[in-house]
Parts: sequence; C-alpha cells; structure tokens
Amino acid sequence: MLEFNDIRKGKGKIIVLDGEPFVITSAAFLRKQMRRPTINTILKHLRTGQTREHTFQQSDRIEEADVQRSPHQYLYLQDGKYVFMNNETYEQVEIAEDVIGDIARFLLEGQEVQVMLFEGNPVSVDMPIKIERKVIEAPEGVRGDTSSNVTKDIVIEGGVHMRAPLFIKEGDLILVDSRTGDYLERA
Repeated sequence: MLEFNDIRKGKGKIIVLDGEPFVITSAAFLRKQMRRPTINTILKHLRTGQTREHTFQQSDRIEEADVQRSPHQYLYLQDGKYVFMNNETYEQVEIAEDVIGDIARFLLEGQEVQVMLFEGNPVSVDMPIKIERKVIEAPEGVRGDTSSNVTKDIVIEGGVHMRAPLFIKEGDLILVDSRTGDYLERA
C-alpha cells in the first residue's frame, strides 16, 4: 500500500484504482490555509490510454499494482491481434490493436519489445526509444535547397512515411524515435 508521501513522490508508479491499473503521470502537492493537504494527480489508464484527474487526501492509501515486465518477440498480425512470444517461456500472447497503440507502425517481425502484464493480462507494450530502420525509398534532394534545415519524404522498413534530411539516401540505416516517429540520426 502506498501512503500519502509515497503518492506525492509517485510519478511513474503504477497503482490500482477501482480495480483498474493506472500510472501516475504527474502529482502536485497542495496545501491551503486551514485545510488538510491534498495531492492532485493525473492518472493514465494502462489499458485504454485515457487520462483522468484524481485528488488524494492525506488519509488515503492506495494499492500499488503488481505488474510484470517480460521480453517478448513480435511474430505476426492475425485477425486484428498482434501475436508475441515470450522469450523466456516461449508462450504466445495475443494483444489487441488498441493496447499496442501508435507503436504498431514500427513493429517488424522479430522485433524485441517489453510487454507489461497486469493480473496475467497484457496492458501495454514498450519498444526501445531508438530503433534502427533501413530506408527503402528516398528521392534525390534538389541541389540548392540548403538555405535552412530542409527535409524530404522517405519510406522506411514497414512502409512508414516520414521526414528526413536531404542527405539521406536509399539503403541508408537511420535511427528513428519510436515515440514520435521522428528522424534522429544515421545509424
């Protein structure tokens, strides 16, 4: 159980509220004159991704969620569900598209990810922040377009369209930020 002060310092902690798993994304301590202190938090639901505000009183105690993280390998997509294999036990897990979220566009067969399980059910999939991808299509840059930070449209493995600097050519390996989909640097 997390006490009031644990919640205050609990940014990033995973809690159970009304039987559902939430991660504390921000916690602001608030003390008004002649009143008991409170903590205003913003909680992100691990299954749906929705956020909500919740205020904790000084006497509140909250249960910390029992979650397990384990390395998994992405295998394939079948009937709108992504299939992953646990690297330690070789068990396969099917995860719905809404749980995967936006990182689905960067998944390639054989990709290593971290799957978070709450009560035996997958609630989120985390991918490394920097991922290496090969450039499949990159049109030639126009000479003279160097007055400022000019970019062009490219296509990387998996068919993802993105913007990259003019010097990137077809066949180059680049690093991509999996959270935003932005070009980072050459690999």
